[in-house]
Amino acid sequence: EEVPDTGLPAASKKMSSISSPLRAIIRLRQRYRVQKKSRLHLELPREKSSELVHTRLLQRQLSLNRTSLYGASMSFFNQTGLETSQYFTFDTSVEQYAMKKCRRKKNRRKSRVVLYPDKTKRYLPTEEKSKAKRCLLLLIVIIFFQILNAIENLDDNLQKYDLDGLEKTMHREVFGQKVAVESIMELLKDYLATHMHNKPLVISLNGPTGVGKSHVGWLLAKHFRSVMDNDFVLQYFVMHHCPSGVAPLTCEIDLSKKISDMVTRAEIEEKIPVFILDEVELMSPVLLDTLSRFFQPNQTNEFLNAIYILISNIGGSEITKFVIQNASAELLHQQRGVEELLSIVQPVLINTHPLWKSADIIPFVLLEKTHVINCFLEEMRREGLYPDQKHIENLASQLSYYTTGDKQYSSTGCKQVVAKVNLL
Repeated sequence: EEVPDTGLPAASKKMSSISSPLRAIIRLRQRYRVQKKSRLHLELPREKSSELVHTRLLQRQLSLNRTSLYGASMSFFNQTGLETSQYFTFDTSVEQYAMKKCRRKKNRRKSRVVLYPDKTKRYLPTEEKSKAKRCLLLLIVIIFFQILNAIENLDDNLQKYDLDGLEKTMHREVFGQKVAVESIMELLKDYLATHMHNKPLVISLNGPTGVGKSHVGWLLAKHFRSVMDNDFVLQYFVMHHCPSGVAPLTCEIDLSKKISDMVTRAEIEEKIPVFILDEVELMSPVLLDTLSRFFQPNQTNEFLNAIYILISNIGGSEITKFVIQNASAELLHQQRGVEELLSIVQPVLINTHPLWKSADIIPFVLLEKTHVINCFLEEMRREGLYPDQKHIENLASQLSYYTTGDKQYSSTGCKQVVAKVNLL
């Protein structure tokens, strides 16, 4: 139903004399105030009543009649305003308005402001960030960088000592002791990978005479003198440095002073000294007690960073017996055979002196005839002689052997090779 023009308020008739743009601005302001007041006092009913619907239709019609008075430009402006309005409008039903309002509440970010029944604004308690989590994260980062730094130091130390070159030299010049050479290199690589240790490295090379123990000690001394310095490598021969006529106490003082001085100099330059002690079976109990004190873990830091190579014939007879008994079983080239041989040799060494409890024992087995021939070839090349194969086999057959089945093991190893080559 249309409302007649006589129903318009008197204020609207007075505005007819004002220009069209000014009237539009005034009318917009009035409509804004009316909508704002109606929104503040609006109460959404759960069910629509017919009277409420009829009243809103009348208000809608009245609004359309008013806009027709101000021309097409005003009606277009109001129409766009109604279409883009974000609040309640007369052409929007109650259910649609309620659904839009709920959707806006869901999409709105959660606010920390909480409205309580007394209409006061209170804030939720702030969540305290745990300092323990930050400390844990910092600790993880520190450990990561420490591990990374340790890995880099491992590579630097191994390159500094050139252990790959040492391993190649050992495999090339030591015959018949592949398992022993691999064990020595594994121990050296693990120990020399870092400069901080909780105990010194003690390697005991044990076996019968002529199997290459002293030659390995000579190769180790030569290599570490070349990569470090002569001042950090000590070769101690008991028969030379402590002959039978010298008092054991004098030998003890001399050996202790040499070890202490070398360890102190090496700690200043951050290097690890190497002590190669040959003919240990000839040492007196006083010297063995002195060495045992240097092997203990409860010492100052500089004495923990040292390598001791003990060379002796102790346990040689037990190793010879084991090799002859198990020559056909091929136990010597298996890990089970090495462990069984260690279980035989270790008690013999510990009964000799308790210092071998701190040592890594590496047994050297008997050499076969083919290994002795290789020793002749190497020695003749070293002396500049032409290696005649028939002549070498003739020289090798002059040595004594243990014969077990189809294998021959030299009873003296390569001990007499140098003497026979010098007679050529």
